[in-house]
Amino acid sequence: MSLVNVTIDNIKVAVEPGTTVLEAAKKIKIKIPTLCAWSEIGHTPGACRVCMVDVEGQRTHVASCVFPVSEGMVVHTTTEAVRKARKMVVELLLANHPTECNHCIRNGNCELQNVAEQTGVREVRFEIPPFPKEGVIDDSSPSIVRDSRKCIHCHRCIAVCEQIQTVSVLTPSFRGSKVKVGPAFDLPLLETNCIACGQCIMACPVGALYEKDDIDSVWKAIQDPTKHVVVQEAPAIRANLGEEFGMPPGSLVTGKMIAALRRLGFDKVFDTNFTADLTIIEEGNELLKRVKEGGKLPMITSCSPGWIKFCEHFYPDLLPHLSTCKSPQMMFGALAKTYYAEFAGIDPKDIVSISIMPCTAKKFECQRPEMCSSGYRDVDYVLTTRELARMIKEAGIDFVNLPDEDYDAPMGEYTGAATIFGATGGVMEAAIRTVYAVVTGNNLPDLNVTPVRGLDGVKDATLTVGDLGPVSVAVAHGLGNARKVLDQIREGKSPYAFIEVMCCPGGCIAGGGSPIPTTNEIRTLRSGALYSDDASVQKYRQSHESPSITKIYETFLKEPLGHKSHKLLHTHYVDRGTELPHKDVKLGGCESDDSGSH
Repeated sequence: MSLVNVTIDNIKVAVEPGTTVLEAAKKIKIKIPTLCAWSEIGHTPGACRVCMVDVEGQRTHVASCVFPVSEGMVVHTTTEAVRKARKMVVELLLANHPTECNHCIRNGNCELQNVAEQTGVREVRFEIPPFPKEGVIDDSSPSIVRDSRKCIHCHRCIAVCEQIQTVSVLTPSFRGSKVKVGPAFDLPLLETNCIACGQCIMACPVGALYEKDDIDSVWKAIQDPTKHVVVQEAPAIRANLGEEFGMPPGSLVTGKMIAALRRLGFDKVFDTNFTADLTIIEEGNELLKRVKEGGKLPMITSCSPGWIKFCEHFYPDLLPHLSTCKSPQMMFGALAKTYYAEFAGIDPKDIVSISIMPCTAKKFECQRPEMCSSGYRDVDYVLTTRELARMIKEAGIDFVNLPDEDYDAPMGEYTGAATIFGATGGVMEAAIRTVYAVVTGNNLPDLNVTPVRGLDGVKDATLTVGDLGPVSVAVAHGLGNARKVLDQIREGKSPYAFIEVMCCPGGCIAGGGSPIPTTNEIRTLRSGALYSDDASVQKYRQSHESPSITKIYETFLKEPLGHKSHKLLHTHYVDRGTELPHKDVKLGGCESDDSGSH
């Protein structure tokens, strides 16, 4: 393929045909400001016009993010006319944006702030109208808040919801100066097919979308002397929390995280990895039972609540394929108020169970009426990575210089198999390790199941597992990729016995509650931290090897898929359909017992 020769600001560069001016400029380290261009989506809408440049021979400025190069093109990015035009666009954006920067959730990490600085805007020459909050902010969802006052119409949230997640909840409505981005018919998010994944938050360059904040409720619980507050943290948190404190992506901060949580005042610091190992035991036995007894195959994982809600809305006919296992978060919540309450001699009504998750959909999940199998609300509050970071900063804790500390017993021990749950393919790899050992009596020759690792949208592998013979498995992350394997099942053409689906691209290390920004490079570094934890830090690398898991079965659960396990660790799903609006959504109350919700 012949390259195209272009000159940008007197620097020559050769690029592939179809490359945009913006991409060509990046190759020679020229940074053109932009707001709507985003590497995570397949195309750029060209909506913001901040990236205008001069191209010799063109009558007007062009948007560099959508304008393709051509042979011999000469581009100027810093002429006086270009700089004035960019400033005008940014001023107009600021004139239609609330002046709440000092107390905005994205203060200090706002792309509009950054672009205003980059373009040299020091004043806004236009009258800025008042921006009342009443009737504008949609906080109906337990996971996501939508503040349309701050929307700059970059359409990145629309693109990720439609192209990556294929949910298509957000759309532009109305015309001209009245245009707005939101659900069809201007419905509240709770009454739509929103799966609460939060990828729209990750896409938003400003504070128009953000997670529902539960920090004050958690502080109140911690400071209540009558409550015993326990906390669990998903595996992804130890791989992305450090970024909120200036540490490089991929920093493994497990010990510092534990120390920070103790200093915040949590009574016990446990780990979601404990129940990730438990999930593998229950899910692995469920898979073997289905294979041997002719159950519904392929079986699909159920750890990702955004994926579960997606399936309930768009593929309700495939719900019988889902594992009945709860997510590790909800298994932990049920055990915190039963197993741990019994272990510690504490009345479960006095236990407040907190989760730290990289995921906004976990906030929705903990309020599902099915999640009260302990007799109480199993998980009381969920904080995202970003919320935990804000708590740590509010408490004045010097996170980077904290000493490493260890988890508390009896729900703090975990294996390497559990920690890789946070990366796409991790649940599958952990399950393969244990299922192979259970069936054959031997460990896999190589515990690193590399075919299911990486950022390919759909990954698969076939392994010979003893008497079961060849077993084919698949991994999909991002719901657009999930549709590919789900449509195979609908058509009766699926070759797989077991499928892992993670809602968010990259898995939990890039969930909707993760540090911003998140790119594929950052996803790879975060995943690498978890694989490092698995390979070099943990004494045990297979879930069935954990002494703590052995102990909980011996002393409490008795057996996998047994009566108590079924009651506490398994659940059922709801056919939500695609009809709108969903005014019958039930959250907060317990399905069978409303006596114990905090």
